[in-house]
Amino acid sequence: MNLSPALRATGTYPFVKLERAKRRLAAQGVDLIDFGKGDPMEATDPAIRQALVDALEERLGYPLAEGLPELRAAVAQWCGRRFGVELSPEEEIVPTYGSKEAIFLLAQVVIDRDSDKRLVLTTEPGYPVPDRGAAFAGADVEQLPLSERNGFLPDLDAVGDDTWERVAIVWINYPNNPTGAVAPLDFLARLAQRSREHDFLVAADEAYTELWFDEPPHSALEVREHGNVAAFNTLSKRSSMTGYRSGFVAADAELIDALKQFGPSVGTAPQEFVQRASIVAWGDETHVERVRDIYRRKRDVLLPVLQSKGIRVAGSVATMYLWLEVPGDESSEEFAARLLERGLIVSPGSFFGPAGEGYWRMALVATEEECRRAAAILEEIL
Repeated sequence: MNLSPALRATGTYPFVKLERAKRRLAAQGVDLIDFGKGDPMEATDPAIRQALVDALEERLGYPLAEGLPELRAAVAQWCGRRFGVELSPEEEIVPTYGSKEAIFLLAQVVIDRDSDKRLVLTTEPGYPVPDRGAAFAGADVEQLPLSERNGFLPDLDAVGDDTWERVAIVWINYPNNPTGAVAPLDFLARLAQRSREHDFLVAADEAYTELWFDEPPHSALEVREHGNVAAFNTLSKRSSMTGYRSGFVAADAELIDALKQFGPSVGTAPQEFVQRASIVAWGDETHVERVRDIYRRKRDVLLPVLQSKGIRVAGSVATMYLWLEVPGDESSEEFAARLLERGLIVSPGSFFGPAGEGYWRMALVATEEECRRAAAILEEIL
């Protein structure tokens, strides 16, 4: 059977490998503590769950691609409160089935594969979905490395004008997975200005804007007057709602119209009962503050032992992740394999691209008690 060349080129999704290793060790009776995948284990707030239950009607039809007007209004109000931006609920917001599918599918909407302007710039180490979505859309893809010496920001000045002229989309992700770095407002403004100069779209994956430890991060929406900006956000991390699959895209009316036109072809709107629960989630900050406090406590359990063992923390000022330097001469996969044999599941930096080598990532999704057990194991083996 013939398969898509883009599918063959992508290879196995890195975390599939991790899941296979987990199943193997679990079958051997190893007690596992999972810091691998960024899937929150915290309980979804009861008010959100109740809103979903209350919206379960005897019959529910297909959800409209444009989403419920009440949900669009709730998102616009949240963006106004959080980032001080004014968005039109009717013209500049569309709900999405989480953010992953929307991120993957964006290139299908934006890229003209017959044009010379079909280059998509992504960053690495990073989330592989923008690259894969661009490849399936027939785009050319180039990765900009994120180095620690540059604060895990792409070096915009290292990109030549001839490259900028071929760019259709630049993907950024701040707060960043996996590094935990944040983007200063002046960086976002400079990138937005270039998008206007060279006529490309800045696509900002902002799934982690609400998980921070000291200062709330900025959004690319705050610089939308400088250029062409689309922000993708989700309730998955903010409200521990990964299984609900509920997010949104905020952008100018032209792109939102295109996404609404594209949506019915692939059916990516959340179910109406999920949208009703999402309205409650976007309208409440108390549960988000509790979530941030939970991650902060778990971080405070692990950092002392890591620092006492000389494990250097890089980035890690936001998100649910610790981005850590690999000690000694081991590769990131060798180091992660050594921890795995003792029951600690972490992600090697190489999973996220070549620039991730030399680092490893801990997702703070285990319970606080499990973090204490993990700290004792790390104290013993590092």
